[in-house]
Amino acid sequence: MRQRELKRLKAMVAKLTFAQRRELMDELGTDAEAAASVGIIEAQGKEAGCPHCGNGHVVRNGSASGLQRYKCRICGRTFNALTGTPLARLRQKSKWIVQAEVLRDGMTITQAAKRLKVARSTAFRWRHRFMAVPKTIQAQSLAGIAEADETFFLHSRKGQRGLDRKPRRRGGRAAKRGLSKEQVPVLVARDRSGATANIILAADGKVDLVAALKPLLPSDTILCTDGSSVLAAAVKEIGVTHRPVNVSAGRRVIAGVYHIQNVNAFDSRLKNWIRRFNGVATKYLDSYLGWFRTLDRSSSPGLQPASLLALALNSRAVLN
Repeated sequence: MRQRELKRLKAMVAKLTFAQRRELMDELGTDAEAAASVGIIEAQGKEAGCPHCGNGHVVRNGSASGLQRYKCRICGRTFNALTGTPLARLRQKSKWIVQAEVLRDGMTITQAAKRLKVARSTAFRWRHRFMAVPKTIQAQSLAGIAEADETFFLHSRKGQRGLDRKPRRRGGRAAKRGLSKEQVPVLVARDRSGATANIILAADGKVDLVAALKPLLPSDTILCTDGSSVLAAAVKEIGVTHRPVNVSAGRRVIAGVYHIQNVNAFDSRLKNWIRRFNGVATKYLDSYLGWFRTLDRSSSPGLQPASLLALALNSRAVLN
């Protein structure tokens, strides 16, 4: 814009009423938020090659929807930084930073919809699109002294119709106390550095535990458990050093270093955090586990929304 045109624009702004000025400021604020989101999106896609063929020989090819468009010299197809990501084709980029704040604050769908000023269905869709990458990120291997424990979540068909059982109150309790088919077992494995893996098990049995634990445990790992016979049998088959801690007998620490307090503290934080949702549908449980792992592994008490948005686009993004 030329200086003469800018001067004319300023003169026009001076004639606006108070209501018109507020409307203009709101519009400019929306543009600024959209620009912030676009900056993060472009930064994450900057190093990527063609998402269609994987080739890195690409050139700029105009812009669309506020994003730089590229064209692959090999396959001839066009793309932008969102192509091939879980956020592709989502609209209202100006609200994506706020959506990341919603995730950081652990809001329910109703709270998120109100904060974002969108329909509940939109808030639900955005939540699971933003969690598509984080739910896949967890420890692939544990080191040194590790701890493992099982925690259980009530099997839930929240949001489904045509149930073959009597409906429960959301966030309710199982009909029977203790372990039953109403409970979904989740293995939590964690080492002393904070590396964590959550595996949803098909059943609370040795075969499933071996399949879940074996890829996580190098041969030199020392694994601490609560003395569960099923876990003990699984660890024996894997062949790593086992240090069972008989918590029920009042023992908390063995030899000053072997305990399960680290994994138990994680379980407690997870259960307290997830309680706010009044039950989580079992088919979405992995998304909520990934969401909590993302929040829990942040090195800063004030997790930056920009980091969450970057992570939703790219698993290599680093939380700060």
